[in-house]
Amino acid sequence: MRDMKGGMWIDRLDAAVARVQNPCLLGLDPHLDLLPGEFAVARDPRAARAERAGAVERFCLELLDVAAGRVAAVKPQSAFFEVLGADGVRAWENVVAAARARGLLVIGDVKRSDIASTAAAYAQAFLGGAPGLDPSHLCDAITVSPYLGPDSLAPFLTAGRETRTGIYVLVRTSNAGGGEYQRHGEPALCEKIAAAVAAWGEDFRGECGLAAVGAVVGATHPAELRRMRDLMPRTPLLLPGYGAQGATARDVAAAFSDPAHPWRGALVNSSRGIAFAWRAPEHASRSWKDAARAALDAMIADVRHALARP
Repeated sequence: MRDMKGGMWIDRLDAAVARVQNPCLLGLDPHLDLLPGEFAVARDPRAARAERAGAVERFCLELLDVAAGRVAAVKPQSAFFEVLGADGVRAWENVVAAARARGLLVIGDVKRSDIASTAAAYAQAFLGGAPGLDPSHLCDAITVSPYLGPDSLAPFLTAGRETRTGIYVLVRTSNAGGGEYQRHGEPALCEKIAAAVAAWGEDFRGECGLAAVGAVVGATHPAELRRMRDLMPRTPLLLPGYGAQGATARDVAAAFSDPAHPWRGALVNSSRGIAFAWRAPEHASRSWKDAARAALDAMIADVRHALARP
């Protein structure tokens, strides 16, 4: 069990966002094919798996150095670690622990879902509750899928209450094909799920007034984002799609509705646009790490400007 003295997840997040004065979130998606040359062994099929996972870990640790003090949280995507088997999972745990050691909150992008005891096991694996295990690699929150029904999320909600952690439920995703199912029906399935998310969070609020049950809503759908905010006024939103997927800082503004706390209410995620900024022509003269730092600083300035406008 993790230390409970830190308070509820959403209050820890709210305080961390207030400290850095921006709602930006750095996604850690270490695509093997996109890693800078010094980490090329990660994509070499002839190299030992442990060596490849070690390169992924080193890359992410250097990204954490870029993120620390600039943003409140990071969001590692588990698939890019799991592709390297047990060594990749070990690298994941090391990256999560290193992020927490640097004062960063961790949202595990794991998109888990299952039923009964299996869902409870997933919750224990990522959020805690299993006795005798090292808590340093546990996440502060994770992404979950609701499409097996509300009973599949009940174990995650229970774990969140017990460990003061959070979940972000996939509601309206940023991918182009998401609407095929999520917009189906009347009311649309995503709106039905949004209403359920808002209800689950009613008795699970922090002192900041927001719920510890959040929602993933793509910034690539700005009109729908406004509708989602109306349906979930107290729900913290995780907004993928900024940057590489085409969404702008103005597109995310509808997720923020508290003038007294301009950064409160959502996290704006960018992954490839930061981690692999070195591949863009405007950063050709920079090292990969300097390019990532410059891209993250530019994103922070962009989002701050959009949220400060009248």
